[in-house]
Amino acid sequence: MPELRRGPLPGRWVIVAPERGRRPLDFRAEDATQTERRGKCPFCPGNEHMTPPEIYRVPGPEGDWRVRVVPNKFPALSDYPALNPASQGPFLKMNGVGAHEVVIDTPDHAHDLDELPQEQVELVVETYVHRLRCLAKDGRFRYVQLFKNHGAKGGASLSHPHSQIVATPIVPPEVEARLGAARDHYERSGTCLVCTLLEKELSAGVRVVEASERFVVLAPYDSRFPFELLIVPRFHAHDFVAMTQEERAAFAGVLRRTLARLRNLLGDVPYNFTLQTSPVPEPGKGWDWPELSLGYHWHLEVLPRLTQLAGFEWGTGMYINPVPPEEAARHLRGAGQTG
Repeated sequence: MPELRRGPLPGRWVIVAPERGRRPLDFRAEDATQTERRGKCPFCPGNEHMTPPEIYRVPGPEGDWRVRVVPNKFPALSDYPALNPASQGPFLKMNGVGAHEVVIDTPDHAHDLDELPQEQVELVVETYVHRLRCLAKDGRFRYVQLFKNHGAKGGASLSHPHSQIVATPIVPPEVEARLGAARDHYERSGTCLVCTLLEKELSAGVRVVEASERFVVLAPYDSRFPFELLIVPRFHAHDFVAMTQEERAAFAGVLRRTLARLRNLLGDVPYNFTLQTSPVPEPGKGWDWPELSLGYHWHLEVLPRLTQLAGFEWGTGMYINPVPPEEAARHLRGAGQTG
């Protein structure tokens, strides 16, 4: 029977409708990526002239590169010096201040994060941390969003493995909702909402896919999409960039294994992953929550794009998920992993 479910973070409603579901085999995709000739791929070695001038690189042993960061050629936001907000009645506008960067994860055109050596994924994570830290120092930005689009249905326009970072001058609504839920819980209980959630999920076990020393992978109780996953640190931390080197290496490993589980079970499915971390501190206004470091807990969402949003979802903001997260977790636990 269908169920209506609401999770604690950020308090959204979903409909779990197993009668509409299919076997994991029915979701399998052979190739989620677009193909382009490598000679014309702007992210491949030798084609560096095809991208805007690079911002950062991890050098290779022979003068080549292991990871590159470049400005997005078609940025969502631009380098305006100021917001210059203006209102007219109920309408408000401002300059599209921000930054939009592309992290080219590897020189290897054909293999994504789950197929790369652990050492390479660690370099990618180190690059994420470096760029998020740099962008957070720009006084114009209130939030820095890391995400990855994989496959055409996941929004990727190029198949060469890459991630993206966008810095915005406002705290986005979805982030506001998560912060609000965490703050409300902390003010009521004096405890971190995600730490409480982890304790309950580990005790129940039915939605846990992996529990390592430093990270837990679970299918959220209120999963919006089939096989949606959360990667959550077992140690309390509000800010992704505050991880130690050992924690960053462990995160690289769990990210690699999690994406490998999806590939092993479902094939090369399109997906997005999105980092939910704390906003840039803004003393005296915005999210100047004194207990932010105690009450908020960063996490990474992995969102396979196996179903299509339609009129009901757009009209209500509610999602229909045909695969109960308990079933998704069970299948993914048995899906194997690399390395």
